[in-house]
Amino acid sequence: MVVIWFLCSIPPAPADAPEPSINYSLAGWIGKIIEPVLHPVGFNWQIDIALIPGMAARGVAVAALGTVYAIGAPMTLATALGSTLVAHWSLATALALLAWYVFAPQCASTLGVVRRETASWRWTGFLFSYMLALAYLSALLVYHVGVWAGLG
Repeated sequence: MVVIWFLCSIPPAPADAPEPSINYSLAGWIGKIIEPVLHPVGFNWQIDIALIPGMAARGVAVAALGTVYAIGAPMTLATALGSTLVAHWSLATALALLAWYVFAPQCASTLGVVRRETASWRWTGFLFSYMLALAYLSALLVYHVGVWAGLG
């Protein structure tokens, strides 16, 4: 989480910045580069940032979202992450993220075990690619069905 905080904080926003400081950070830059690829599944650049550390462990994605949204729009004690996400996400987006994590490659340690057990980078790469494609397609389907059903 320290790395995510660092990426969300460096470089600092200009003194007269009209937007939240995260928009000027390295994390914001990375998220905005990835956004065109994940926009069709309903993900914004903040979600894109959280998916990267989410590869280390899925629970880290929630903490990363908390960090990203806290820096993007400071949360008070009265505002929890849940209410912040409700303000920024549609139900179709939330369901697409759930579908993503059903099929997305497991944590990095799982991929390490696959590498060790199969003694092959080829199988590990195949597993990673296959699961990533399945996650993308399932999130795409869930998001567009959700939008069609009026949830987006």
